[in-house]
Amino acid sequence: MRTTRKGSVEMPAFVRQLVKETEKRVSSFFKGGGRGGAEHMQGEEEEMIPSPYLDRPVLDKLTEEGCSRWGLTYALGSMQGWRANMEDYHNCVPQLGAGLADWSFFAVFDGHAGNQVAQYASQHLLDQVLATGGIGPEDHPDRVRGSFTDGFLHTDKHLLTAARREGWERGGTTVTSTLISPRYFYFANCGDSRAMLCRAGQVCFSTEDHKPYSPLERERIESAGGSVSLQRINGSLAVSRALGDFSYKGAENRPPTQQMVSPEPEVCVVERSPGDEFLVLACDGVWDTVSNEELCAFIRSRLRVCTDLRDVCSQVIDLCLYKGSLDNISIILVCFPGSPQLSAEALHQEAALEDLLESKVAEIYEELSSQGEDPDLLSVLTVLANTDVPGLPPGGGLQSKRNCIISAYYEKKEAHKPTTPNVSVCIYIKLSQLLYQYYGISERVSIYAQSLNSRPHFSPGAWCF
Repeated sequence: MRTTRKGSVEMPAFVRQLVKETEKRVSSFFKGGGRGGAEHMQGEEEEMIPSPYLDRPVLDKLTEEGCSRWGLTYALGSMQGWRANMEDYHNCVPQLGAGLADWSFFAVFDGHAGNQVAQYASQHLLDQVLATGGIGPEDHPDRVRGSFTDGFLHTDKHLLTAARREGWERGGTTVTSTLISPRYFYFANCGDSRAMLCRAGQVCFSTEDHKPYSPLERERIESAGGSVSLQRINGSLAVSRALGDFSYKGAENRPPTQQMVSPEPEVCVVERSPGDEFLVLACDGVWDTVSNEELCAFIRSRLRVCTDLRDVCSQVIDLCLYKGSLDNISIILVCFPGSPQLSAEALHQEAALEDLLESKVAEIYEELSSQGEDPDLLSVLTVLANTDVPGLPPGGGLQSKRNCIISAYYEKKEAHKPTTPNVSVCIYIKLSQLLYQYYGISERVSIYAQSLNSRPHFSPGAWCF
């Protein structure tokens, strides 16, 4: 379930949507006044925006993979999910050019109110960062920091021109990006997408989400004439830093970094280490359902049983979907030489776990059937969720093996179906019985019925004598 977090308090996405609609209707009532209120509410009904969610999730995944000459490997996974539109974009450049062949750049762009800003930023941000001239083989952290900040601000400035020309002024995008040099990781984050580095089996670093209720963010928002309600800017926008969102950047006599929504990234530098295993860049569709520690543990366990990084990304996406994510889901996984490797022991444990799950599903199905029920998948999952299952993937739990469970359920359901005889065979068997009863003729008809039964083009019937 997509949530906004404030300390230990979580507000589900559907509750936020309900509150937003209620707030809009209350505002409409007071704006319309007593006499014209009904007419105004009727107009509001006609202009109601369509739901941001689908009746069924779009499960098709976009995946890609690649590597660099110095040992980095990466994969991307992205899925629309329950959202009415796909608004995520990405940029994966394992080797930069122009004397920076040992440098890499990765970024996830999570758009909102349309995908145009995210698409534009994914195509132009890196060029704007490199155009500042502060990034070179000398690898000077302060200069790289400045280049990142200037690149974001320049991109936002060019975006404003494009937005006015194309009508994108409502849209925006968060960005989480990483520039990898031979010596450092440079993390530049703007919004509530997040990057995380795993080192020696632990979360070594993660970026901070920029939310309106954070004290420093709230102070800037209120100084620019805005407010924070329902954990959102003016009760509407759930992030406090983003590219685009120009309707929140109109305060006079204030620089871009001091507007209600700031395009300034938070840039952090982390020195590289031989213990570096992998880093993750993902949109909030991932982080709203799993913590840094859970995802670190889950990916480590998957790398020990899977060599295809695209499949690891796909498993993370499925995990987030099954844990209730209602958002677009995008993740980039970048692995280093020190990442966990395929393990025969882990493969054996994984196979044993799947055998155990299949047997438990069969036991639950048989038990429910013996009680006179026709077990559906939800009933089986509910019972299984309250069953002790040792050896589940750390950080993933039962949800991470849901595909295995679903497969076992339908296999059992198919095996449990009563065999329905062939319609034509039923007819001829009955005819054989009648002929024998009245005429004593049976042998030839029975042989003909058996020959029909062996023909594959006869499909099972729905009835029989």
